[in-house]
Amino acid sequence: MILAMLQFEIILLVLWQVLALAQAQPAGLSTNCTSKCGIVTIPFPFGIEEGCSMDSWLKVDCNHSKPYLGSINLELLNISLDGTMRINYPVYNICDQTTNSMHGLTLLKSTPFILSPLRNSFVGIGNCGNFSLLSNDDSVIAACSTSCNQNNDTTKLTCQEQVKSPLKGFFPTMSSSVRECPYSALVEQQWLQDNLKNPQDIKHRTHVPVILDWSIFTLTFDGFEKKQSNKTYELSSTCERSACSCFSTEFPTVRCKCLQGFQGNPYLLQGCQDTDECAENADICGPGKYCENFIGGYNCYSSPITIKKLKLDMIIIGLSTSFGSLFLVIGAWWLYILIKRRNKIKLKEKHFKQNGGLLLEQQLTTFDGSVDTCKLFNSKELDKATDHFNIDRILGQGGQGTVYKGMLADGRIVGVKKSKAVDKPKLQEFINEVVILSQINHRNVVKLLGCCLETEVPLLVYEFIQNGTLFHYLQEQNEDLPFTWDMRLRIAIEIAGALSYLHSAASIPIYHRDIKTSNILLDDKYRAKVADFGYSSNHKSTRDLWVL
Repeated sequence: MILAMLQFEIILLVLWQVLALAQAQPAGLSTNCTSKCGIVTIPFPFGIEEGCSMDSWLKVDCNHSKPYLGSINLELLNISLDGTMRINYPVYNICDQTTNSMHGLTLLKSTPFILSPLRNSFVGIGNCGNFSLLSNDDSVIAACSTSCNQNNDTTKLTCQEQVKSPLKGFFPTMSSSVRECPYSALVEQQWLQDNLKNPQDIKHRTHVPVILDWSIFTLTFDGFEKKQSNKTYELSSTCERSACSCFSTEFPTVRCKCLQGFQGNPYLLQGCQDTDECAENADICGPGKYCENFIGGYNCYSSPITIKKLKLDMIIIGLSTSFGSLFLVIGAWWLYILIKRRNKIKLKEKHFKQNGGLLLEQQLTTFDGSVDTCKLFNSKELDKATDHFNIDRILGQGGQGTVYKGMLADGRIVGVKKSKAVDKPKLQEFINEVVILSQINHRNVVKLLGCCLETEVPLLVYEFIQNGTLFHYLQEQNEDLPFTWDMRLRIAIEIAGALSYLHSAASIPIYHRDIKTSNILLDDKYRAKVADFGYSSNHKSTRDLWVL
């Protein structure tokens, strides 16, 4: 059992790694993107070919194996995903107008790049009395001067000042007490310390390395997310799954980074992968300790046995917690279903009582000794028969309710009338009418098959009459069925016969009270069927029959 769980865990880890590698290419980008120019690696969001960079600011031109950042036309020495890049920046010579034209206050304006503060130094080179200023618009960012002793022997022919403010561009100002061509330059501090024994060697160079901070414009970043959203590549949501975070460095720009314990490219889908600290540094835990890596970090233990025991305990706890949570969720779901079902049954019982169900049951057992006169349908049966009272099943609407076409489980086609709410004072009258109307058995009267009182409003179930209402045939003449005088006379006689039966032959006289052509239905042989009694009554009331 334990061996099987360990094998299962190893399989999951392998699958996770395979998926991560498969998704390391940014979705929506060409797979033919070149990743190097000469010896310089070009990582995404930078790119060389069209469509390989996130935007035009990050497009790289590869000329004779030398990469140039096309947007500012400066040579790239390397790019770091920590948000910095090293470029070749020209040395300023007061006598060289060609070099001077490459400088200016607006060099990086409107770009997502800045000259990195704290990592670059301003250097001035000249003879005694040379004075150099680094200006940004109207502000002085750095200033330095060379000096000599009293005998005019050179004691300091270079000066160096750290740049502490971010720059979008600069212009050096230099002056000298002797006729000469002084130099000045912005230089990467670390390069200056590691590569030059004498800073004056700068004047023998045309370019020196400078650090730029790079980021991505917010609008470009948001647009890239939306563009790639249909290709399952959304940076912010991907970061949540890829152990990276995106943040605004300086409005309106954005930068992303891998979280602690992860490394890689945060701009790629699943680009940040776990760092195996134990493999990279065997002594990370110190002498006599054992290291175990996990996603996002590592643990140190006193012995390998402890690692295995803890690992096994973690697997057992994890499986127990998972199964326990699963059973808890299933139990909660079943409890929810039972409570919902119980509440539904109680609601049906409440509606049954409110709609006079108890009174109807009493009537059915006492009225003429007949128990099966009117069938009591359940709400589930009628809901299924009418396809959940679909509007496509509506046969007609009137003052007393809406009639739907339905099919019962035994295949019978019926008309289900959803009545309007019955007032409590008229509840006794409504139940009496249901019982009496269900006993009517006349070929020219629509048969009431039963009712359902479990719903909020009563449902009445009638036999289905397929040819619609007499009103339809009188108002819209049908060439296929000429409505002749003989047919009209026959229908009038059938209606009269039905009314005569209701008034005189029924055990209790019934007066329709709402005779009109829209309440006269025609069956498959176009015989009249009196329907929709409304609030019928055993008290006389007159209403004119529409002229046929």
